[in-house]
Amino acid sequence: MNFTAFDLNLLRVFDALMRERSATRAGDTIGLSQPAVSNALNRLRHLLKDELFIRRGNDMVPTPRAEVMAERVRDALAQIEQTLVGDARFDPARAERVFTLFGADIFSMQLMPPFADRIAKLAPGVALRFIDSAGGDVERLLRDNAIDVALERPIDMPDWVSRQLLFRSPFVVIAARGHVAIRKAGIKAGGKLPLPLFCSLPFALRSIDGSMSGMVDDALREAGAARRVVLTLPQFQAIALAVAEGRLLATVPVQFAQAVAKDLGLSVYKLPIDVPVPEVRLYWHRRHDQNPAHRWLRNEIMTAVKPFQIKGI
Repeated sequence: MNFTAFDLNLLRVFDALMRERSATRAGDTIGLSQPAVSNALNRLRHLLKDELFIRRGNDMVPTPRAEVMAERVRDALAQIEQTLVGDARFDPARAERVFTLFGADIFSMQLMPPFADRIAKLAPGVALRFIDSAGGDVERLLRDNAIDVALERPIDMPDWVSRQLLFRSPFVVIAARGHVAIRKAGIKAGGKLPLPLFCSLPFALRSIDGSMSGMVDDALREAGAARRVVLTLPQFQAIALAVAEGRLLATVPVQFAQAVAKDLGLSVYKLPIDVPVPEVRLYWHRRHDQNPAHRWLRNEIMTAVKPFQIKGI
């Protein structure tokens, strides 16, 4: 193959197809029509003598050759972009692009509405896309450039993943206001639930993979105790709605509890044991460390999460 006249834009199309697995969605992310993406793919197929992507239902599945190429192409594009951009400033007022964020529904509910409003004023040409944390593996999504950043609790990551502390989020207990067993025990909202009562009541647990235990259960186990988890759901909002029915309790981040307690008729209580305070971190691929647009996004996120930060922890 003669590389002297090779169109590097074909690699942008390839990278978008690897991320989106759809010609239409790939075109949306790089500003091309679906026919233009298909035409570019056909040119690549001819040049590389490989199908690269095979249609399966509504998805386009990469061939082994495409899988081998993917990370090298992505890194090469990032290096070219950084070389061309250099230390140039990012002008949000003129930018036209899509940023993709990943995290739990607590962020889509509490962070994204005001964040999207702020971004719309600063960067009217920027679109935001939020993927729920049940939607995939963070490491793979960052590696494939399918997401720009992830907002997550501490997770094991390779050294090519950069990270930054966003805030700390202690657990509290939520229960329906006037919960029968808690009322009979004489515990007022804001008080600490006794361990025997805590362990005797049924709990709902936010779990994206169906696991029936979490950090609170680990702490209980170390204290020689256990609670009864009878329901798992993948979203915090679903957990809160289940608790509002009146029978179940749940342990949730304090920021979330404070946001939904009034509207859902919930009371908030302290845990009967000490549980390590979880951190929430921002994760991104190291290839974007110095990218001006990416740095701007991260700085805006850090500003947006300030209301989540609790002094003294």
